[in-house]
Amino acid sequence: MAAFNLTPSDPSTFILNGIPGLEAAHIWISIPFSTFYVISLLGNFTILFVVSKEQTLHKPMFQLLCMLALTDIGMSSCVVPKALCIFWFRSKGITVDGCLTQLFFFNTAMTVESAILVTMAFDRYIAICDPLRYATILTNAQIAKLGLLGLIRAVLLVLPEPLLLRRLPFCPNRVIPHTYCEHMAVVKMSCGDTRVNRTYGLVTTFVVIMLDLTLIGLSYGLIIRAVLRISSKKAHRKALNTCTAHVCVMLMFYTPFLFSTLTHRYGQYIAAHVHILLANLYLLVPPMLNPIIYGVKTKELRDKVGKYTCRM
Repeated sequence: MAAFNLTPSDPSTFILNGIPGLEAAHIWISIPFSTFYVISLLGNFTILFVVSKEQTLHKPMFQLLCMLALTDIGMSSCVVPKALCIFWFRSKGITVDGCLTQLFFFNTAMTVESAILVTMAFDRYIAICDPLRYATILTNAQIAKLGLLGLIRAVLLVLPEPLLLRRLPFCPNRVIPHTYCEHMAVVKMSCGDTRVNRTYGLVTTFVVIMLDLTLIGLSYGLIIRAVLRISSKKAHRKALNTCTAHVCVMLMFYTPFLFSTLTHRYGQYIAAHVHILLANLYLLVPPMLNPIIYGVKTKELRDKVGKYTCRM
């Protein structure tokens, strides 16, 4: 019951207000939220289970898919359980340290996922443009090293955000109109000089996203050039079909992420509830659809999942 007695001026807590303007509909909103989250967990854990059990799937592509599944589980689990507590129990309080911890793990997971998508693009480039050397260039050990490098990059880039926020004085009214501790939403709670925080957050976001999108674009530019050199239309379709799943996953990740980031900073004319709903769906829909997309488009994985499903 302590959560009901929190006041906006409590110096040790923030209050997450959920979706502003739609408080009366929180229970109804929680139904798709919880459904998407459960489907996401089931789909991603299924991929992890099947790949771990099947020796034939112990390949770089499926290792990357497992990394993506782990990141999706971590990213949605940083946010959705607390959002459901707000919707179901009106448990809106979160300590300052808890808020900054959530922010750190959530942003780290997003940055790692971006790095994984870059590695997947490189994987597709090698598979199509240099297939004879694929097994020697992209080994499981190399993929593990690239994953570790992506994690180190994410931690080094994201860690300054909560540290910079920790030094700020926060206003007495600590109500955050959001379901989770998004960086800019927390920055706006400060009564101090936030120029360093705003600048660092913006620069980090665009350096990471622009760098990663540039590398992905370069990979696909080389893929398209290689495909156009193939005379057979059937070979064209086969080569491009191997990239379809990755392109879908990539669009679902970067498009709403950029939209959410820009509207939080510059979208004064976008209704708050629209922005918050989209920011939450961005955390729910890609983790739910990623395993479905790869399950449908990857025959090896589809067959193995079908084998385990038939045993149940």
